[in-house]
Amino acid sequence: MQDKETKRYEVDLYKPVKEYFTQQGYDVHGEVNECDVAAVKEQDLVLVELKLSLSIDLLIQATKRQRLTDAVYVAIPRPKLNFRSKKWKDSCHLVRRLELGLILVSFFEDEARAEIVFHPASFDRKKSMQRSKNKRKAMISEMEGRLGDYNVGGSSQTKIMTAYKENCIHIACCLLQSGPLSPKSLRVMGTGEKTLTILNKNYYGWFDRIRRGTYMISEAGKVELHEFPDLFNHYHEVVKETASAYLDINEIEDKM
Repeated sequence: MQDKETKRYEVDLYKPVKEYFTQQGYDVHGEVNECDVAAVKEQDLVLVELKLSLSIDLLIQATKRQRLTDAVYVAIPRPKLNFRSKKWKDSCHLVRRLELGLILVSFFEDEARAEIVFHPASFDRKKSMQRSKNKRKAMISEMEGRLGDYNVGGSSQTKIMTAYKENCIHIACCLLQSGPLSPKSLRVMGTGEKTLTILNKNYYGWFDRIRRGTYMISEAGKVELHEFPDLFNHYHEVVKETASAYLDINEIEDKM
């Protein structure tokens, strides 16, 4: 049973960490030239910094130790959190990014045990970026899909203007000025390939389907559009310019 009550100190981490490296054949010493733990086997030098939690101070100390060896670990008590959580995964990413190793120490009623989460290793930034290429593509696409910069960087608990919302505003302005339209007519007016998906999903409740393949703006849409005056005015002018294209298509369809 893991000990959850006893107050812990950094010195409590030393014994289980020492035992782990001793079992691996290292000669282990505490407090060597300001390093919490130093272990050596032949010419292989391992250094470990001990702290009660991951912190900037701990990471600074550990990265300074990398001047002496590539094999540097940080050791902390096993935290009481979900190891699948974003916070924990982000913390591990940072430690890996710094090319440090991570040790967790678990405390039980009669013993303590150190376990290696991962060893120090080189961080391949190109490989990391390759894994995130879809996120990079989505970020660029999002910026290209925005008409302007309507958000203040660093904002929290505020509504964010996204390319998706701008697309919704464009569609709503078309319906407001031209009346009920089909997705095909809206696309002719420049609302883009996602028009049908936006109308069907109707995330903001701005659209009503009055019959198959025909949509109009809802009462909620009419009201909420005015919460975005800059974009409303912009798309109001855009719709004026594109309405003629829609009318030409409509006349052609009527003759078919």
